[in-house]
Amino acid sequence: MDYLETTGRIFDVQRYSIHDGPGIRTIVFLKGCVLRCRWCCNPESQEYAIQTMKVQGEDKLIGRDVTVREMIELVEKDRPYYYRSGGGLTLSGGECLCQPGFSRDLLRAAKERGINTAIESMACAEYGRMEELFPYLDLYLMDIKHTNPVKHKEFTGRSNELMLENARKTALSGQTKLVIRVPVIPTFNDTVEEIQDIARFAATLPGVDKIHLLPYHRLGQDKYEGLGREYLMDGIEPPSAEHMDTLKRAVHAVCNLDCQIGG
Repeated sequence: MDYLETTGRIFDVQRYSIHDGPGIRTIVFLKGCVLRCRWCCNPESQEYAIQTMKVQGEDKLIGRDVTVREMIELVEKDRPYYYRSGGGLTLSGGECLCQPGFSRDLLRAAKERGINTAIESMACAEYGRMEELFPYLDLYLMDIKHTNPVKHKEFTGRSNELMLENARKTALSGQTKLVIRVPVIPTFNDTVEEIQDIARFAATLPGVDKIHLLPYHRLGQDKYEGLGREYLMDGIEPPSAEHMDTLKRAVHAVCNLDCQIGG
C-alpha cells in the first residue's frame, strides 16, 4: 500500500500556530493517549474512539479518520509561511506515538516535501516505535513531568521509568533535536526542588540545551463538563508570573540549560 494512504484518527488541526516548534506551524492533533493527566487541556484526545462532546450546548463529534495524503495536502497549503518563518508541521494530541504508523508516514510525507517536522510527546511507548519516526523528525518536544515515579503515577495514571529511559535513549541516538518541556502544575511539580530535579536530569542528556517551563492553565476545563467528566484540578490556580520567574532562576542555579517560560 502506498504510504500516503495510511489512515489515522485526528480531532483537530490548528493552522498558523506560533507555538510548539519554530516559526509558523500547522499542528495536527491525534486521538488517543496512554496517560490520564489530571490537568490535561485536551481531554477529548485521551480516548481513541470518536466521541460526542457538548460545545456551547450543541453536540459536537470529536474525531475523524483521515489519510496521510489528505493531511499533507492541507499542510502544504501553508508552505509559504513555513518558508518565511522556518516553521512546519507539528504532531500533537493526545499522544502521537499511540498511532505510530500514521505519525511516521505523515512526518515522512512532510520531510519528502522539504517541510520541517516536530512532535509533542511524553515518550510513553516502546522505543522501537519512536525510532521509526526519527529519520523524518527534526524536533522532539518531550514532556518530562516529574522525576518521582510514585507521584507521577498518582497524577497521570502511569509511572515514569519508561519515559525517562526513552528520553535518555533518544538523546544518545543523536537522530533528532530534543527539547525537554515541563508542564508546571501546582500541587504536583511546582516547587523549586521538583523543577530542579527535572532540570538536573535534562542536563545529563547528550545534546539537550533547552528546557521549557509551561505554566498550568485551565483553558480546557469546560471540555470536561462537555464530556460529562469531573475536572480534578478544580480550584487550583495557575502559577503566578513571579513564581515562574523563581523556577526559571532555580533551573539556572543547577545547570547551564537555556530555560524558557512557554514555548
